[in-house]
Amino acid sequence: MDLTDKIVLVTGSTRGIGLAIAKRFSAQGAKVILHGRSEPSQDVMDQFPADTKVLLGDIADAETIQANIADLIEEVGQIDVLVNNAGIVKDTLSIRMSADDFAKVVNTNLTGTFNVTQPIFKHMLKKRTGVIINMSSVVGLHGNVGQANYSASKAGLIGLTKTLAKEGAKRGVRVNAIAPGMIASDMTLSLSEKVQESILAAIPLNRLGDVDEIAQTAQFLVENNYITGETITVDGGLAL
Repeated sequence: MDLTDKIVLVTGSTRGIGLAIAKRFSAQGAKVILHGRSEPSQDVMDQFPADTKVLLGDIADAETIQANIADLIEEVGQIDVLVNNAGIVKDTLSIRMSADDFAKVVNTNLTGTFNVTQPIFKHMLKKRTGVIINMSSVVGLHGNVGQANYSASKAGLIGLTKTLAKEGAKRGVRVNAIAPGMIASDMTLSLSEKVQESILAAIPLNRLGDVDEIAQTAQFLVENNYITGETITVDGGLAL
């Protein structure tokens, strides 16, 4: 798929992995639509063409986000690529985790992804073309202490990915997932030196991943027309 003038929506794209993906697709000629719960900062907007559109809304709020997506599709005509990156964390051991914190993470990361995907998937099926990428995680494949809610939500995304891939294949819609490992971010870099050392010791490549490496993987999944239903792990060998 040539990305020139393709319309790409990236949720959770005001920072981190989502911002890196949006910037990479924009650099390849795509018309990127940013997303956040509130207006992006001017610093973020300055990294994109002046006419860049923004989708606002909490993806866990099905009624509002789907109404906003309907308005967006009517305005831009079609969405060629959807990257579901928006998500939250509320970490603690499962025995201490409140039902509310479990539900909030699942409702945003999993149900929220469905809320965004459903109307766009219908649109892609009608157009008989489209690519969807869901941002899962290595913890969705292997679990992680203190992340029962996050792991469950990310594992659910893998199941959703495979089902949508089967439903979309005959109409030319491909759906894949990316499972990042430990990626350098404000959160990971704020950890103590001791914790960072323990993390690095568990990664065979002996370094954290970079957001641009996840963006490269997203571009690969858009451009390769014979991959669907897969989960690509990008973790420096962490899960070996």
